[in-house]
Amino acid sequence: MIKQYTYNEIHIDDIFSRMEEKNEIADVVAEIIATVRKKGDKALREYSLRFDGADLEKMEVSAEEIQEAYEAVAKEFIFILEEAAEHIRGYHEKQKRTDLMYMPRDGVILGQKITPLDKVGLYVPGGTANYPSTVLMNGIPAKIAGVKEVFMVTPAKGGKINPEVLAAAKIAGVDRIFKIGGAQAIAALAYGTETIPRVDKIVGPGNAFVAEAKKQVFGKVSIDMIAGPSEILVIADGQSDAAVVAADLLSQAEHDTMASAVLVTDSKALAEAVSACLEEQIPLLPRKEIARKSIDINGKIILAESIQEAIEIANQIAPEHLELCVDHPFEYLGDIRHAGSIFLGRYAPEALGDYFSGTNHTLPTGGSARFASPLSVDDFIKKSSFTHYTKDALAKEADKINAFAQREGLAAHGKSAMIRFEREAKK
Repeated sequence: MIKQYTYNEIHIDDIFSRMEEKNEIADVVAEIIATVRKKGDKALREYSLRFDGADLEKMEVSAEEIQEAYEAVAKEFIFILEEAAEHIRGYHEKQKRTDLMYMPRDGVILGQKITPLDKVGLYVPGGTANYPSTVLMNGIPAKIAGVKEVFMVTPAKGGKINPEVLAAAKIAGVDRIFKIGGAQAIAALAYGTETIPRVDKIVGPGNAFVAEAKKQVFGKVSIDMIAGPSEILVIADGQSDAAVVAADLLSQAEHDTMASAVLVTDSKALAEAVSACLEEQIPLLPRKEIARKSIDINGKIILAESIQEAIEIANQIAPEHLELCVDHPFEYLGDIRHAGSIFLGRYAPEALGDYFSGTNHTLPTGGSARFASPLSVDDFIKKSSFTHYTKDALAKEADKINAFAQREGLAAHGKSAMIRFEREAKK
């Protein structure tokens, strides 16, 4: 049964299950990374056999295998994947940046150069999971950004990858695919092996071992984020349909037992009705055991005095997904400051963002929406500033640069500006 609270009865930090990493996971992952660095492909094959039951003679998926998988997927689902990809491309195309250059003063040119990353590694969960949406959400923005090579790694239980995942990779434009998962795949992407190239950035979700591996290799490569359990916060007024609200909460609760589903409402009647609807809907779910545990452990209903107070609560929590189920949601949009992805109105379930609307479903969790953003084209580029001064422009500012450098005790800095004119004066 989902628990109910008033705003004053609960500590904000306790609302979502924000787990601390366990030392034993960190130690295991550190050993895996060290072994992959030392033994390369041999370690990858050993771990694949141990964890996935895959005796891999060849780790890379061939073009023929990809095409066979594409043709094996039901045509109706291929059409859905392609349409979803079109929506994702359309949204992310709007995020593309261009170089900038301007002249702030006579003889001075300043600017910024945008350069796509050379190589990106995309991790896709596998095994019992099947997430072609993850392939589209991570692969398409990378290709739009202009990344030269996108490599995908995913576990291959028994040596096989789900054909829908391979079909999504073909649609997204992934360049190469490897049948490797877990922390060992992250290590291979970060350091390279005989078969798997070293990349500049690793993106994509995974289990606790994958998340820990990404954390440990950060600095050697860039990463997108350390994703925690799924979160949803629904703000709903008294006119909301309780069955709809309950279904939206369960859309995240079914992810895993540590997922968090929270309703904030100004209606006691809605709170009671949603609680009853959850009890009716959970037993009907294929993943009812997971949803049941998630709701019992992490599910919460918070009673607010008003929708405005509900938004204040949401801003303190900074949820991964935020639904605003009211009649005029855009009136409140400006007040929402901290959320990964916002779903506005009574006909915008969170599942839209997971699959089809075009926005990205790789989102900050654990309260990191206070300072982090959804995955975007920006994650696959880097920016370089550039500066040009003419002789006259430097002459106007050299003394000031020197004065600044002297104040910081860095005489060579100042000398580098002054020497050009001192040498000319001696000629």
